[in-house]
Amino acid sequence: MWASLAVRLLARPWMRRMASIVLLALTIALFIINLRRTAERAGRAAERLDMLEQTNATHRQMLDAAARRPRSRDDLLDRLRGGGF
Repeated sequence: MWASLAVRLLARPWMRRMASIVLLALTIALFIINLRRTAERAGRAAERLDMLEQTNATHRQMLDAAARRPRSRDDLLDRLRGGGF
């Protein structure tokens, strides 16, 4: 029943034209929604990359500070007496 109704409606030229316009509008709307989702995903990936770079920079600073630390109490006293801090 529904199929015969659809066939009868699509047999009219103006109805075919309207159906093509509706399909075109639906296609454009889905394309825009997909672009928005892709942009959100790219934004989240960029934010994760920034956070990873910031974490790596902090970790690198901590490793550099640990490499420059005094090795023993005597080295620490020498640094304190020399004003190295």
